[in-house]
Amino acid sequence: MGNVHAYSSAPPPPGARRDPFDPKQVIENPGPLEEIHSKCKNVFPTCFEGARVLLTRGLSNHFQISHTINMSSVTPSGYRFGATYVGTKQISPTEAYPILLGDIDPSGNLNATVIHQLCPNIQAKFGAQIQNSKFQVGQLTMNYKRSDYTASCTIANPDIINGSGVVVLHYLQAVTARLALGTELAYQRGPGIPGGEIALLSAAAKYSTDNVQVSGTLGVSGVHLCYYQKASKQLQIGVELEANHRMQEAVASIGYQVDLAKSEVLFKGHIDSNWSVGAVLEKKLSPLPFTLVLSGLMNHNKNQFRLGVGILIG
Repeated sequence: MGNVHAYSSAPPPPGARRDPFDPKQVIENPGPLEEIHSKCKNVFPTCFEGARVLLTRGLSNHFQISHTINMSSVTPSGYRFGATYVGTKQISPTEAYPILLGDIDPSGNLNATVIHQLCPNIQAKFGAQIQNSKFQVGQLTMNYKRSDYTASCTIANPDIINGSGVVVLHYLQAVTARLALGTELAYQRGPGIPGGEIALLSAAAKYSTDNVQVSGTLGVSGVHLCYYQKASKQLQIGVELEANHRMQEAVASIGYQVDLAKSEVLFKGHIDSNWSVGAVLEKKLSPLPFTLVLSGLMNHNKNQFRLGVGILIG
């Protein structure tokens, strides 16, 4: 007589709950709403123009510095010094806090960001930007995470004296293991706004499987849709549609990423409905600690072409 084995799935983590439509799957935190389209956007290349040299050096396990030289006729040229510090508060094998990062140029123009996990459920992020000796941007974001939802509050450029600033509230709830629904409320007040204040409400949704993710936001100003698919180990594809009915314009884009690990080559390309074609190629020059980066961007309607060449050292 044969042996009979009873099957029982592993219990969910503390505080987690099962998907009511598929009890074998556990509903997890969907992440913040501001990152709902990030998986698709990461497929698209970041094109640049001119020449760029980036040198990074790790001074310790927690501290790293960088030197960047940029020469371009389109963007501001010059030298920038950057630094990144990662603290000793280990949250997971891939997360440690606090995180401090920033860069500055010889003129004193500064970009700085501080991220810290205040407690297991609350994360704080502060960003600041100084240009021409003036405080241009100040933004504070608080993320409250539970097992199946994330609530966020962002305050940007608050000015109590003039009564101006921006407040954005985010909420993203995992309904099932694959579907998450959310909403965003943005409120802005200031003397330059018609009526003195404005509020915008939008809805968001994200559907994810192992290799596919569909995300979208719908609001008063327009709609933003993204589709991502991991076609194979080497190929990832992203499709994006942005429509703004106030501006009476819509742009559709298709991007792809090819990762050839054996050849140490990473290629990203995209084309949009404005007939702009762009691509970025990264090739590691082993055994040297160098990476060659080639960038190209062409707009057929405007008859414009931009070429970029960069070297990453470290």
